[in-house]
Amino acid sequence: MAKKVIVTGASRGIGFELVQKYAEAGHEVLALSRNSDRLEQLKEACLKLNPKAQVHILSFDLAKEDMAAQLMPFIESCFQHVDILINNAGALVAKPFTEINAEELERIYHVNVLSVFKLTQELIPKFSNNAHIVNISSVGGVQGSVKFSGLSAYSSSKAALVALTECLAEEYKETDLAFNCLALGAVQTEMLEEAFPGYQAPTSANDMAAYIFDFSMSGQNFYKGKVLNVSKSTP
Repeated sequence: MAKKVIVTGASRGIGFELVQKYAEAGHEVLALSRNSDRLEQLKEACLKLNPKAQVHILSFDLAKEDMAAQLMPFIESCFQHVDILINNAGALVAKPFTEINAEELERIYHVNVLSVFKLTQELIPKFSNNAHIVNISSVGGVQGSVKFSGLSAYSSSKAALVALTECLAEEYKETDLAFNCLALGAVQTEMLEEAFPGYQAPTSANDMAAYIFDFSMSGQNFYKGKVLNVSKSTP
């Protein structure tokens, strides 16, 4: 049965590839990102893969714009319910701790944590039975993992996302909703290049998107409230 899916951070990297996988498989998907041009390119790519693809796109800044007033009416015009939510949007700043300014810190936390909190909160009444909410974190946000200089804002925000996932799973454990978190290792994306210029990751964005696609479709049958490291290497 076709699923109703929302993917944030869809204009590049893993999100860009992931939306195409849902569309190709015949699922109805809403792709969110700030970059309207890339969203248009994404929709064209989806239609090439599947001419009957149902792909909705919306340029929306998760860190700044009003979800209740602007985003939710659009979602409601697309879907009566939501089966899968992939909280994939992420922001990163790679700077020494003392050089990260307030504006940069606030944006990192708005995109990586607060937007996930608020979007999930808004969607609670719209989730179908057995809906799967997948939060995309980082190995760097897992307690005890190797940490890297310059990523204090990014990694700490991803750690908050890990804890949020566990809290939501506990709060909704008596329901059929499944909250899980994938802590990704190094994936060859633009964001990785920003953090580690010149580093070649062992995993492509397309390969990781394939893993997330499969996990989102069936992972809830095996995991609830889990944080799973998905990494061949560190970083």
